[in-house]
Parts: sequence; C-alpha cells; structure tokens
Amino acid sequence: MPLHQDDLSAFIKRALEEDVGRGDITTEACVPPDRTGAGHIRAHASGILSGLEVARQVFLTWDPGLIVGLEKADGERVQAGDEVLTVSGRLASIMTAERVALNFLCHLSGVATLTARYVEAVEGKIRILDTRKTLPGFRRLQKQAVVHGGGTNHRERLDSAILIKDNHLAAAGGIDAAVRRTREAKPGERLILEVSNLEEANQAAALEVEHLLLDNMSPDEIREIVALLSRKSPRPFLEISGGVTLETIRPYAETGADAVSVGALTHSASVLDLGLDVDQL
Repeated sequence: MPLHQDDLSAFIKRALEEDVGRGDITTEACVPPDRTGAGHIRAHASGILSGLEVARQVFLTWDPGLIVGLEKADGERVQAGDEVLTVSGRLASIMTAERVALNFLCHLSGVATLTARYVEAVEGKIRILDTRKTLPGFRRLQKQAVVHGGGTNHRERLDSAILIKDNHLAAAGGIDAAVRRTREAKPGERLILEVSNLEEANQAAALEVEHLLLDNMSPDEIREIVALLSRKSPRPFLEISGGVTLETIRPYAETGADAVSVGALTHSASVLDLGLDVDQL
C-alpha cells in the first residue's frame, strides 16, 4: 500500500530539512539565484526503478516552480546511460534538492532491483515475500519497491496478522497453549505459526493452523513437510523463512512450498547507482 499523499509530503519535508539545515551554503555561494538550468538523472548501472514519483515530489516540494519530467516508470528496467528524470528551472533549487531526491531514488531502486533478482532466480516456482525488516519510516516505500521488483507484500504491520514465533511459544507455554489462547483472544484473525521441524508442523496441522512459517529448515526437511501436509485438505499455506539467499534459493523454490520470505530485500539491498548532471541554460 503506497504512502498517503499527506504522509509522503511530510516525510519529504523532514528529509529536506534534515539535509539542508540552515541553508545550502555552497550553492548559495557559487550559483547566482537567477541562473536557470536543467538536470538529468541517468542510470549508471542496470536495474529496476522505484521511487521516481518520490524524487519528482522532492524537487517540487523544494521549489514548486521547477518542471520535472519522468522519462521512465517505476518497475521499468534500465541500462547504464538511460535517462530516467529531467528537471528544469532555477539551477540553485535543482542542486539543493538533488541529494535528497537521489537518496530516495537510489535506495528504492536498489530494493526493486534486488527483489527482481530473487524473482528471476526462482522462475515462477515460488512466491517472493517481503518482511517487516524495513528502515523506520520507509516501510511503505520499501514495500512498494518490492512490488516494483516483482515481489509480494506480506504482513505490513503487527496488526496485519497474528504471527506466533518462538518467543511467543515460550511465553505462552508451547504450541497448543499459544494457538488456543490466540483463538480465544483474537477470533477471526489470520493465524501464522512458526515451526522449526516436522513434529511441530504436524502438531500445528492437527490444530488446523492455516499458515505455517517454516523457519531455518533445509530443502529436504521442507519437502518432507510438504509431502506430509499435502494429505490434508485444505493444506496449510507454507512459507519458508530464515537465511535464504540468492545462492541458496533455487532448491527451496523446488520444494513445493508456497512462498519464501526474504528480509534482505529491504534490510540489505545495495543502492542502484544513479546520478544527476546539470546544464546551464
């Protein structure tokens, strides 16, 4: 779900205030205030774009008189040298807003690009999900970037679904007690339960838990669980989680599970290299 426009505007204003401080003293010293020009953001590497609209709004928030054109679209693949955004008007305004616009665009495009690599690696055999391991304040933008990369959003907030993990199990007194207490306290809420072995998966299935999180298991262990639970109708939704990387994901994709959640999409993505050059008019 994208950020509401009011929330995005406030987020951009905070980012600009953080970067500009008492003023862009370098630009104020070097660039005449009435000088006009054009800026061109180009890709310096191949990848998937995300955050173009955010970058556009950064420039317009700083100076509503600027003219911004989007040459590409979010979710589109670019190659090194491709122009993705143009901005014209007061040269000083373009240069002051440049870094904040690029910070958003490079980071979010990095998330989209990494997501696309995971999606391409599994070739449609399993769904790629994101997690709540996001930068504070950036969650909706990062999750939107995951969608631009071909991934699927999953459990945006703590109130999106119940997820019983190992610490909850320890505090509640085990799987049976945790499931029972949850159903009594929150009837009707979607229930996801983390399990770590075949025995726990079988126990959860007997309790008719609808969604199992298969945590830190090998592909062979997951295949065994898939085979066992496929006898149930309906079979629980099976989500793989825990340390799956680009190098290891293919065997997991072929286990017959439904999805794999990858925290690295949002917490470890490298930026996509994009840069802005200006021309004096």
